[in-house]
Amino acid sequence: MDINLIRSVVTVVSLIVFIGIVIWAWSRRNQEQFDEAAHLPFEQD
Repeated sequence: MDINLIRSVVTVVSLIVFIGIVIWAWSRRNQEQFDEAAHLPFEQD
């Protein structure tokens, strides 16, 4: 295997993982959980 092929594969896999994380983060079904987590620092004990 050529080192450039390995670098290309790692780059493509990293891009796919990044896009997956972005889609997960902007998913509407996770919005309620993220909103709740965002307000945690402002809650009083």
